[in-house]
Amino acid sequence: MAGLHSGAPTPQSITVHSQSKVLEVSFSDGAEFRIPFELMRVYSPSAEVQGHGPGQEVLQSGKREVGLVGLEPVGNYAVQPAFSDGHDSGIFSWDYLYFLGSQQEKLWADYSVRLTAAGVDRDAPMPEKAGHGCASH
Repeated sequence: MAGLHSGAPTPQSITVHSQSKVLEVSFSDGAEFRIPFELMRVYSPSAEVQGHGPGQEVLQSGKREVGLVGLEPVGNYAVQPAFSDGHDSGIFSWDYLYFLGSQQEKLWADYSVRLTAAGVDRDAPMPEKAGHGCASH
């Protein structure tokens, strides 16, 4: 899978904290991260969020209160969360979880800039999806 590097740190423990809405991940290199569900949802690696190429990303909003309703292992390399808003198509490799955890500050800043540029509030509901003709989701 793209984004999975040989010798990269692997999770030693993964804990879902439903009340505080964070995923706590401890890695083999000693790094520990508390990744908010909202950050995971906003940066989901799915085609529904990332699009099918550069410039096709779909800005996510209204995800502050999103929860996790499931977290399934995918082989020995990833997890697939099911979010309370129905989104469940993102596969989060260990590398990607490490990236989200280690780059949280930059990712939140980038997200804020993208929201401002689009004139969208972080808590604004997502617009209704019209038919988009993509069979992958």
